[in-house]
Amino acid sequence: MQAPPVKEGPRMNEDIRVPRVLLIDQHGEKQGVMPTSAAIEAAQEAGLDLVEIVPTADPPVCKILDYGKFKFQEQKKKNEARKKQKVVELKEIKLRPNIDIHDYEVKAKSMHRFFEEGDKVKITLRFRGRELAHPELGMKLLQKVKTDFEPVAKVEYEPRMEGRQMIMILAPR
Repeated sequence: MQAPPVKEGPRMNEDIRVPRVLLIDQHGEKQGVMPTSAAIEAAQEAGLDLVEIVPTADPPVCKILDYGKFKFQEQKKKNEARKKQKVVELKEIKLRPNIDIHDYEVKAKSMHRFFEEGDKVKITLRFRGRELAHPELGMKLLQKVKTDFEPVAKVEYEPRMEGRQMIMILAPR
C-alpha cells in the first residue's frame, strides 16, 4: 500500500485538520478564534481560500486569501532576493619570488579590480629549483602585498608554505 503524496507549501481549506483556528479575513483584520469549519465557510463565501499561515502557533493562524496570488507573490519575493545576492568568487593571482616591478604593478592593478568587484583574491607564490632555499624572499613579497592592499583588503589566510608554493588569501574590506 502506498502513502498519499505529501503536498508542498502551506495547508489550505479541507487539508487543515485542527479543530480551532485564529482567523484573519481578506482585509487583514483579526476575526478571533473559531472552529475550522466556520472559517472554511467564511472563505468560501468570500470566494477565496483558507490558508494556514502560521501552523506552529496555538491555535494555528489562518488567513482568507487567493492562494494562486499568494504563491505568485512568494515566488516574486524569492526571485528578488536571489537577484540581490552577490556570489563572492575566489580569484587567483600567481606570482614568483623575483618578480619585476612592472610585472608586480600589473598584477596589483588586477587585484584592485577584483577587490572593487567584491571578490576574494588568493595569491599563490610559486618557488622553482633553488628559489626554494630562500622562502624569506617570498615572505617579504607577500608582506609587501599585504601593506600595499591594507586600505582595501584584509588578510583572511596568513602567508603559509604549502609544498613548493606560498599561499595568502585577501578579502575586500
